[in-house]
Amino acid sequence: MASECIEDFPLDGLLPKKETGAYSFLTKYPNYDGRRVLIAILDTGVDPGAPGLQETPDGSPKIVDIIDTTGSGDVDTSKVEEVKDGEITGVTGRKLKIPDTWNNPSGLYHVGVKPIFELFPKKLQERFIKERKEKNWDPAHREAVADTTRKLEQYEASGQDDKQEKENLQSCIDVLNNMEKTYEEAGPMLDCVVFHDGATWRACVDMTGRGELCECKLLASYHEEHQYGTFSRVDMMNYGVNIYNDGNTLEIVTNAGAHASHVAGIAAGYFPDQPERNGVAPGAQIISIKIGDTRLGSMETGTSLVRAMIKVIEYKCDLVNYSYGEACSWPNSGRVIDILSEAVNKHGVVFVSSAGNNGPALSTAGCPGGTSSALIGVGAMVSPAMMAAQYSLMEKLPSNQYTWSSRGPTHDGDLGVTISAPGGAIASVPNWTLRGNQLMNGTSMSSPNACGCIALVLSGLKANGIEYTPSSVKRALINTASDVPNIEKLALGHGLIQVEKTYDFLTNFSKEPELKVEFKVTCLDGSRGIYLREPHHFLKLYETKVSIAPQFIEERAEQEEKINFCMQFSLTCDAPWVQHPAHLELMNLERLISVQVDQRGLPEGVHFTELKGFDIKCLEKGPVFRFPITVVVPSKVDDEVKWKKSFPSVSFKPGQVHRHFIQVPTGATVAVLKIESTDKEKSCRMLLHAIQNLPQHSYTKHEFEKFVTLSDSVEYTYAFKVEENITLELCIAKWWASLGDVILNYSVTFHGVTLDTKEPVMHASDGVVRYNVRTNLRSEEINPNISLKALVQPVRPSEYKIKILPGARDTLPNGRHIYAIELTYNFHLDKDGEVTPNCSLLSPLLYESEYESQLWMLFDSNKQNVGSGDAFHNRYTKKVEKGDYTLLLQVRHERKEKLEKLKDLVVQIKQKLPSTIPLSAYSSWQKAFNGKKCTNLSLGKGVLQPLFVAPLPSDKIPKNAKPGHFLLGSMSLLKNEPLTEASVVPFKYVITETAKKDNSKKEKKEGKDKGQKEGQKKEKTKDEEYKDALRDMQISWISKLEVDHSLYDDLRGQYPDHLPLFKARLEALDNHKDRKKFLAEIIDLSKLIISKIDQKDLMSFYGMKSDPRPDAATIKSEKDKLKDLLIDSYCRLGKAQATVLESREGEEEGSEGLPTVTADDIKETYQTLQQWVDLNDAKVSQFTMMYAQYMKQYGRALKIAQKLYQEKANPEMEMTALKILRELGWDHCVDHVENLLLVKCPKTYTPF
Repeated sequence: MASECIEDFPLDGLLPKKETGAYSFLTKYPNYDGRRVLIAILDTGVDPGAPGLQETPDGSPKIVDIIDTTGSGDVDTSKVEEVKDGEITGVTGRKLKIPDTWNNPSGLYHVGVKPIFELFPKKLQERFIKERKEKNWDPAHREAVADTTRKLEQYEASGQDDKQEKENLQSCIDVLNNMEKTYEEAGPMLDCVVFHDGATWRACVDMTGRGELCECKLLASYHEEHQYGTFSRVDMMNYGVNIYNDGNTLEIVTNAGAHASHVAGIAAGYFPDQPERNGVAPGAQIISIKIGDTRLGSMETGTSLVRAMIKVIEYKCDLVNYSYGEACSWPNSGRVIDILSEAVNKHGVVFVSSAGNNGPALSTAGCPGGTSSALIGVGAMVSPAMMAAQYSLMEKLPSNQYTWSSRGPTHDGDLGVTISAPGGAIASVPNWTLRGNQLMNGTSMSSPNACGCIALVLSGLKANGIEYTPSSVKRALINTASDVPNIEKLALGHGLIQVEKTYDFLTNFSKEPELKVEFKVTCLDGSRGIYLREPHHFLKLYETKVSIAPQFIEERAEQEEKINFCMQFSLTCDAPWVQHPAHLELMNLERLISVQVDQRGLPEGVHFTELKGFDIKCLEKGPVFRFPITVVVPSKVDDEVKWKKSFPSVSFKPGQVHRHFIQVPTGATVAVLKIESTDKEKSCRMLLHAIQNLPQHSYTKHEFEKFVTLSDSVEYTYAFKVEENITLELCIAKWWASLGDVILNYSVTFHGVTLDTKEPVMHASDGVVRYNVRTNLRSEEINPNISLKALVQPVRPSEYKIKILPGARDTLPNGRHIYAIELTYNFHLDKDGEVTPNCSLLSPLLYESEYESQLWMLFDSNKQNVGSGDAFHNRYTKKVEKGDYTLLLQVRHERKEKLEKLKDLVVQIKQKLPSTIPLSAYSSWQKAFNGKKCTNLSLGKGVLQPLFVAPLPSDKIPKNAKPGHFLLGSMSLLKNEPLTEASVVPFKYVITETAKKDNSKKEKKEGKDKGQKEGQKKEKTKDEEYKDALRDMQISWISKLEVDHSLYDDLRGQYPDHLPLFKARLEALDNHKDRKKFLAEIIDLSKLIISKIDQKDLMSFYGMKSDPRPDAATIKSEKDKLKDLLIDSYCRLGKAQATVLESREGEEEGSEGLPTVTADDIKETYQTLQQWVDLNDAKVSQFTMMYAQYMKQYGRALKIAQKLYQEKANPEMEMTALKILRELGWDHCVDHVENLLLVKCPKTYTPF
């Protein structure tokens, strides 16, 4: 039977407004639509071209300014150029044509350069690469391959037999195939021009790649003209600019993701022709502040947040929306939190933030939204209208909290979630996504919904001249929020935001004495609530002193208001297990009261209540202050044989959460969760979440989370770490959109195997090290396994500098300048691999750190930025090639003396090993030397088993390891999975001294008749040894001194036949930056060395099958050195000859002064060299390449150049390859390599 067609679409669920009363408020007060309200969107950066973000209903610009506070869009434009013949030279070397329409009275232009991929989010990069390759590379490359293949086929068909020519054609095909295989797109390199037109600073970004600036958009700083540009039709990335520091810094503002535009659309989007798609406050204006750093994949940084707050205060923003956050180790504290709180408490900014997406377990509120007193933390709920319009659910379900929405309380007892709002919407996204809107959900979406609601309220208050403060707004939100049935308070917060009730509250109670007061209610240790959940909390009745302190907003409160402040409170609590005073009189002074919590008789589970303070004179306005009290009563494991707790036949509805709090037994280290569904007809989606709270650790320290789909009667097993004697919350939740009821059976079983140290550290010099393993709860099968997976080298800074940061964007209110320390670290990698830099002193702290920020950038030897990272080092692992690297680290603070403490800050460079190194454990000390390693031990309950770990043999230690480096890995104890993985502890192996090179074999060969040989030779006197050492030292200085220094001539007079002297001089000349000036001497010196080597004698030596002489090994070593010198001299001779011939052929300037070289000369060198070495050998590759170039065998030359570049990337080899590509006529390859060279070999380091 056909279903009925329903014509009416549930439009009100696309961007929900009815649930919060926003829709009815706008209907009642259409002019209170957010106008006169300015919202700062701190996020990934808003696209000014995204749908609905162009203007407000009264025609004002929707976006007042777009700013990038991360530094990822910064361009150093301190270099100044003057116009010559209507052109200037850009940093890329391109000629930039200055349009006649530009007005520049000074005639001076600041220039800089920016790789476009530093401005693009990863998803756009991927699309851009694909489309650019298909358009610019593929057609031309396919044609080049086809053309070269035809030439080879024609040559083979002609019957000619020139092997080199055939090899050349085949090399062309090989090179083209290799270029296709290794294709790498770095994106265009953008020349940037900044100048002052007499009225303001302007900037132009060259997107043509040809210097045709007349085709590019000329922009002023965005706030001046509200103009923006688009890089190209391919990418559709819109950008704006800001110019700082007298034209020396250009800020190109793009967006690091689609997130911010979506957030802005929810809060304040305006669609005059589609009002149902309007944001909550369509009349509000916004400032886009990009705090998500593109270099870090849109991660926020302390730098970006502090700069953002400077801008928020500068613009006198009414509201901030911040849909970001992280887990933190301690709440409501840290340098960044202090600055965010300062904006609220001193400058009157209402700060709205997401509470986090890390539920459903308790105490998962994110920082800063859910952990900071000054902010309003918003949880996410989903309504029936949203389920229908956004998710197309087949059944109508009641309103619920999203399963993942974070829950309180915080570790210090605060509620965590202030209020909730709808947490999903179909809203605007940036143009580069090639779509107008899309569905997103999260507290990232509930926060701007709430922010828009507050904007409506503030719009009404401003229209009527009603005074408000951040604290009065927060109180109004809390006291008017509505309960949602079946959603617990620790998830929902104080309730679902209600716009009209909040507005009425602030209107009716605008003259109350607490208007300009924030009440700081804490325990004496600073905790913002009482939170009892650990076993030691239940030993006796809990009693504490609670401080209640009024804090006036300094910028708003008059002295008389402080003097006259006096309020009388009625103190209430609806929980009979809480005792407290009934009344309190409070003046402008901290008061202490006693609070008792008798938690001992409470049943297992969560118990939440609040101590509330009501103003005796006006009870109807609700509580003036609140003090949360949470008691979590855990249960014990009664089964002390199996150590198992079972939960049979537990019923779940969609979105339902069951929490079980278990006191982890003493000695337990691993918990095993087994779960199965009894439903044989359908599967169900469940979120399994387990958490333990450890002091001064984030909830992620001991967290297990798994999203699973349970099917027909299949038992699923998971294991995770636990900490003994700490309450474990086992949270089982049915996904909110998983329809139907289900009954589950599940259990948790504890195992306990402990090591006498939680994080073992073994020093190689300690020899055999003993560790004790004990089974605590039952008999266990153990199989000790130690695997070392990474080498860590600690690196100290080679230099540091502390500087005051210039300009207003790094100056806090009242002229408080910010300082930065920049530290430089140099290190070498012997192998390709993955590296993870870690500033361990400051990791993993961001919001709670005592410092403002930390940011590092990693550069290769060509100054290319190969990666960046910040506080959370494990998120930033980079694949790099072997070579030399420089790491720059910046840390910021307004107090210079704090930065000076970091001048010797050590950074750890962790490199993943190519393969893990096993470290064996033995059951006895004797077996550590000659026995079998320990495996498969069965230990009874309470048994202590020693394990002996022997040091690594020298051949197992990585060759690049040095004393002070250490190996990182893990040690597992329990035998069977999933217990093995869950029983893992970190293991560190410190390298104290590396083994000396084993020369015993060499000594046996060379020392057999050493005495006889020494007897034949006259032993040198000390004076002779001194003279030789002095000579060798002087020779070593030849390459360091200027070529015209007299040292070489002096030594040549003393040692006319000493070959190392000539070799040193030859190398110095051949490697000189002005090598062409010395070609004649290079040729002469090469020939001199060659003439002094008896080639016939050398040839006859290598013609021998064997050498019976007693000192044969020594003789061979000397002959090998001579042979290497001969090959090197021929190679340098040939390169010099090739350079001469090339210069003359190209009629280069100065070529007439070059020595005489003929084609026969270089051919003779090439043929002679063939007698001594395979011409494919790396030692002679450069000459072989140059010879192939001279012979116009460009395919062979390019193939060699590719090989040399792969072995060691450098700009010189890229330039050689470019020259060959031009000769071959492969223009698409030339363009590609030229651009790649600009990106890979910048002239300066990327600025912070």
